[in-house]
Amino acid sequence: MSAGVANGASASGEFDLIARIRARVVLREDVALGIGDDAALLAVPPCMQLVVTADTLNAGVHFPADTAPADIGWKALAVNLSDLAAMGAKPAWCTLSLSLPNAEPRWVDGFIDGFLELAALHGVALVGGDTTRGPLSIAVTAMGHIEAGHALRRDGARVGDDVWVTGTPGDAAAALQSMFSGAAVERSLRARLDRPTPRVEVGRALVGLASACVDVSDGLLADLGHVCTRSGVGAEIQLSQLPVSRALARFKPDVRWAWQASGGDDYELCFTASPQRADQVQQALDFVGVAGSRIGRVVAGSGVQALDADGAPWLPPRAGYDHFG
Repeated sequence: MSAGVANGASASGEFDLIARIRARVVLREDVALGIGDDAALLAVPPCMQLVVTADTLNAGVHFPADTAPADIGWKALAVNLSDLAAMGAKPAWCTLSLSLPNAEPRWVDGFIDGFLELAALHGVALVGGDTTRGPLSIAVTAMGHIEAGHALRRDGARVGDDVWVTGTPGDAAAALQSMFSGAAVERSLRARLDRPTPRVEVGRALVGLASACVDVSDGLLADLGHVCTRSGVGAEIQLSQLPVSRALARFKPDVRWAWQASGGDDYELCFTASPQRADQVQQALDFVGVAGSRIGRVVAGSGVQALDADGAPWLPPRAGYDHFG
């Protein structure tokens, strides 16, 4: 982490904050130089390609104001690992940039608890970043590697492919809607919002099986639409085939469909694969212990069409989340 003093932050306070974080970090053998210098030195394994992604989380936009610091830390890393998962990459390193109104030790310790808890689960080393004073905002850059030429991409879907999704999309959106309406939030739904599970093992298992892949962050229809655009195809989704969690099942179909199809914040994987590989895909999902469902097919044309239980076209209240929409 660099130690530039910005926006009036005191040098001693910032150095103390960096030291507090650095003391918690466990490095990997492929980190030649980590936190404490102007930049990190990392060793990429031979015959591998470097995969890099970055996301920023802002208070009130990506997490509710009452979110526990440890959950914010977990989610800040999870959303980035989800991007690596969608590429089939193996996570390795990350950087962390924190903008904080105040460098409160208890908040920072809680945040790092959640962040490093998830990092440890995936062998990720925190190797640098930045700290500054300002509105609460967290920026993470995550890096991993993939066998050269084997990355899962958005441009490989082909007409006739099956469309799959992992987990149960819609849970996080249901939690948010309950919070906005003032209703009690089911604990399992709130957990899905606060601590999404990046499907890293699924992404790795799908290498060589999936023809295209994307993580579901802005809504299933919107993110699948990105695959269609990049691949030059269309897709049809059967709403009745969308997987439903026990907590979400108590809502009427027309209510939960909106959350499942366009709610976002799920960080599941949506991918396409040839029907001839359906058994192999299912075996791969079973092997890593993650549920996956076939929810539609790739068709000629463009865009994503959702169909209700009677096969009639269904229009969502919105296509998906758009920060500037």
